[in-house]
Amino acid sequence: MNKKTVRDVDVDGKRVFLRADLNVPLEDGHVTDDARIRASLPTIVYLLERGARVILASHLGRPRGKVNDALRLKPVADRLSELLGRPVRITGDALGPGVQVAISRLRAGDLLMLENLRFHAAEEANDGDFARALAGMADLYVDDAFGSAHRAHASTEGITHHLPSVAGLLLEREVDALSRLLGSPRQPFHTVVGGAKVSGKLEVIEALLDRCRAILVGGGMANTFLAARGVPLGKSLVEADQLENARRIMSLAEEKTVTFLLPTDAVVAPQIHHRAKAQVVPITEVPRDQMVVDIGPATVAAYAKRLGKAKTVFWNGPMGVFEMSQFAAGTNAIARFLADRARHGATVVVGGGDSVAAVDRLGLTDLLTHVSTGGGASLEFVEGRQLPGVAALDDRDGTSA
Repeated sequence: MNKKTVRDVDVDGKRVFLRADLNVPLEDGHVTDDARIRASLPTIVYLLERGARVILASHLGRPRGKVNDALRLKPVADRLSELLGRPVRITGDALGPGVQVAISRLRAGDLLMLENLRFHAAEEANDGDFARALAGMADLYVDDAFGSAHRAHASTEGITHHLPSVAGLLLEREVDALSRLLGSPRQPFHTVVGGAKVSGKLEVIEALLDRCRAILVGGGMANTFLAARGVPLGKSLVEADQLENARRIMSLAEEKTVTFLLPTDAVVAPQIHHRAKAQVVPITEVPRDQMVVDIGPATVAAYAKRLGKAKTVFWNGPMGVFEMSQFAAGTNAIARFLADRARHGATVVVGGGDSVAAVDRLGLTDLLTHVSTGGGASLEFVEGRQLPGVAALDDRDGTSA
């Protein structure tokens, strides 16, 4: 990555505004998945150990510019405190006199967390005054929020116009891993893509057609491709307005001699419910009163056979409704198989919130080559788009982008 990182600057005694992506799921006031918090630890610890006075900032959820007590960052601060083994203080707001007083009392090696940035509408609007106010807290800006790097917000882009700005260790690792994936991946390079809808992933699939030897499709999005081929799918989710796009993508794959695999069997159920009775059927025999909820065992076997030949794999999106255990077999099988491929030397990169949650739930994260914390950001990067939060950082030659 041709951007300066925390390793390129002296942070001793400096006030460092650290933008992290601590947007984690909560339930009853507790963090249910701390993967993003744990991923931010290396940069936090790096700064603290080198005497920085760290002002940690993040968003949580979508409060749409209004204070929402259910989206306060205290549960995140509590979990971070447990992981660091030290108390993490949190402000009552992201701005204000109280925040300035708290910052003035920070000593070298101290950490202060700001309240949810998105309680201010000015954050997502990339308001110049808000960005200047955030910058006024610090001497240096460190961006470690790869999951928000595709958004030009005040704390990810606007602030960089007022402070020296460098990448954190997580953001650096994300960009380097995805750059290698796109630059010169070891062949054969295969992609596994899933999730509920094809509409949000058309661009990434099209971009990967120039790099991959095979694309394996699962999840609800496979239904739209199957429907485009005339397969009846009962009550399954199908994006009727994307059928033509699906045909276009499959035609492009054929033109570029990229193998495009769709499920040959499926797990179906009358409804998405933990008590629903599921059954496996050929994909051409989905009952009218049933819906596809997972790929079937024959599809898992076919996908595993194809992936067994791959030296590089990019996986984005689950194979079914993996949140419910009776519909998770396909996703879990692919996750375990890819972890095994990584153990045997293949490069396996996982991107996307649900895919990450699946491998984390199975305890496979550390076995894979790279597990991205950025869902939308990783997809846009793979599409070849410039990410505002990365582009805005200072270049290694001393200039800002």
